[in-house]
Amino acid sequence: MSIYGPLEHLGVPVVIQSAILAGILLLVTSALVRRHLGTLSDAGLVPDPGITLRNLLELGVGTLADLAKDVIGDEYRRFMGLLLTLFTFVLVSNFLGLIPGVGGATSFSDTTWAWAFISFGVYNVVGIQKHGIRYVLQFCGPSFDITIGGKKRHFPLMFWFFVPLEILLHLARMLTLSIRLLANMFADHLLIGLWLTMVPFLVPTIFLGLGSVVAVVQAFVFTLLTMTYIGMALDEPH
Repeated sequence: MSIYGPLEHLGVPVVIQSAILAGILLLVTSALVRRHLGTLSDAGLVPDPGITLRNLLELGVGTLADLAKDVIGDEYRRFMGLLLTLFTFVLVSNFLGLIPGVGGATSFSDTTWAWAFISFGVYNVVGIQKHGIRYVLQFCGPSFDITIGGKKRHFPLMFWFFVPLEILLHLARMLTLSIRLLANMFADHLLIGLWLTMVPFLVPTIFLGLGSVVAVVQAFVFTLLTMTYIGMALDEPH
């Protein structure tokens, strides 16, 4: 039995319902932390004592920010909104998929393809904004020096071979981003569901623990690869 059943009968797809649920959970969490910060006399400059929701969120944000700075460089701040949204949405959706009767949006190809397309679009737009028309040079392969009229010029003589190859490689990035997340989460949720059906006590708990690790790792890998692609697009083209 699924919590999405009633609305699904009304024509609302499960993937839309699960994505909205993840979004609502993120908005509620953000509102709670913001409200808590508003009650503090130090304006949130001092961490809360012990392990709290706020401390966990700040730890996650700080870790991602440090990683983004190392991978992307000095311009990392302008991409933090996208990266944090990506990471938290995928993470929450992955965890929802571990709850019997609930399910997460990342178990559907629609979601994984959507995020992969966003990642693909963002890093290419960033590269074009940074380098203009020179961005296409990375698709043309190595350049060779040719002297024309006494001046040395650079020409990518092998562009006819490298352009189709590079286009395929860039499209493969989007494909692997989507398939990796979908396959891992689908297999993980299917395995947990089977164990809950066959052995409803103790054993599924072990797989829930492993599933939680997979949920975090997959959200991190997706975000890290997006960072990497953005950083590569910002680098000087060949």
